[in-house]
Amino acid sequence: MGHEQATSQIELTEEQQEKQYTEQITIRRNKLKELQDEGKDPYQINTWPQDTYAVDAKENYVDPAEGEEHVEGQAVVMAGRLMSKRVMGKASFANLVDTTDNIQIYVQRDTIGLDEYKDFKRLDIGDIIGVKGHLFRTKTGEISVKVTVIELLSKSLIPLPEKYHGLKDKELRYRQRYMDLIVNPEVKNTFKMRSKIISEMRRYFDDHGFMEVETPILQTHAGGAAARPFNTHHNSLDIEMHLRISLELYLKRLIVGGFDRVYEIGRNFRNEGMDKSHNPEFTMVELYQAYTDYEGMMDLVEDVIKTLAEKVLPEDQKVQFGEHLIDLGKPFERYTMLEIVKKYSGVDFNEVADTEAAKKLADEHHIEYEDRHKKGDILNFFYETYCEDKLIQPTFITGHPVEISPLAKKDPENPDYTLRFELFIAGHEYANAFSELNDPIDQRTRFEYQDFLKQQGDDEASGVDEDFLNALEYGMPPTGGIGIGIDRLVMLLTGETSIRDVLLFPTMKSLDK
Repeated sequence: MGHEQATSQIELTEEQQEKQYTEQITIRRNKLKELQDEGKDPYQINTWPQDTYAVDAKENYVDPAEGEEHVEGQAVVMAGRLMSKRVMGKASFANLVDTTDNIQIYVQRDTIGLDEYKDFKRLDIGDIIGVKGHLFRTKTGEISVKVTVIELLSKSLIPLPEKYHGLKDKELRYRQRYMDLIVNPEVKNTFKMRSKIISEMRRYFDDHGFMEVETPILQTHAGGAAARPFNTHHNSLDIEMHLRISLELYLKRLIVGGFDRVYEIGRNFRNEGMDKSHNPEFTMVELYQAYTDYEGMMDLVEDVIKTLAEKVLPEDQKVQFGEHLIDLGKPFERYTMLEIVKKYSGVDFNEVADTEAAKKLADEHHIEYEDRHKKGDILNFFYETYCEDKLIQPTFITGHPVEISPLAKKDPENPDYTLRFELFIAGHEYANAFSELNDPIDQRTRFEYQDFLKQQGDDEASGVDEDFLNALEYGMPPTGGIGIGIDRLVMLLTGETSIRDVLLFPTMKSLDK
């Protein structure tokens, strides 16, 4: 559909557009019935000998040598979706789109035959077709396919949205991602890049001696993070189960079992709010390495992100993310939580004597808290209020309070804090890592505090995982561990500011009555 037609369609009333849409569907169904009555049912075709994709046809095309203008080019068999056509009497041009790119096809009545040309003219935009022919370059320089055979492989019974205005509704795009991918090539490119990012990440870990593993998604104890789980019931075992909120505790069991370097790329599920950077199910990579600590993990995560940036970004490793230009090539900054809170709030928590003094400061700064919260919790509230949105360029924050780090080792020099870091970019967390707690007695104490919080109404607290404690009692070596949010990392590297734009099928409210 041309731009002139698009403008006229915009001027139609909603009722007129709906009527026109219904009429087009009826016309397409009638065409299908005619084809079936003629013994040309496209749904009876089971295969097509495709041997060339559009991108390969363009990249590998070789012009004929001088004096060989009439020599046929490379023979190709291609397939894809018909996205436009211009019928001009005895010859027509059309545009074919496959999984790699688009390519122009040239269809002549005298080449394919009169009946076949009539069938071509009956094709609708959106139909899946197969073509056989030869490559050539048009007078305007466009590499095209001169078609000798054309076959309808699948009928599109619903008209595609007109590209100038048909898919502006983002919610419709997310609900019908298949349609979004058809009409918006840039969306397809985003998900190709996502696949490449995950593939390169997997290659990096494999090359550094990590073994990829799989751990249970259904768990009897949802632990490893502070989050509200999705709950379900296993009928055969008659037990309550949860979708995992983290990969952590099973991976650390494997460290106990003697695998020194393990990682998993998988889905986690958290029954909490949704916004531009949160979806109830999301993808993470978690990895654990024996005989290293959180500083080793800090070096590793900086290196893996820089490596990914080198693979998928321009040479300068910079990406425009919203209003910010993020530089992934320079060294990442490093601050303790105490330092960054003092920098942006002016409050030095080294001089805050106890929980009572911390709560008084929170009142003065209009920061909300609950009676159960301690000094470390209040420090974290100051950090969230004053600091997170200031961390634009890649920044590591270390020295988290023990109250909010139930799985991290305490800092021997200051036991109120832990050997932990978070990586922040553009105001959001991208990675979380610890020197993993391997003292089963200390771990039990912290689990019991989590259980206390759970009894106090904190539905994000984890409680006590007895089997994990049992594993620790067999002995876990000093270990560094890290979790990286893949969806957010893909957002950053593709410049997308909404998580829904990097999830093929984001969680949506049901439209069922």
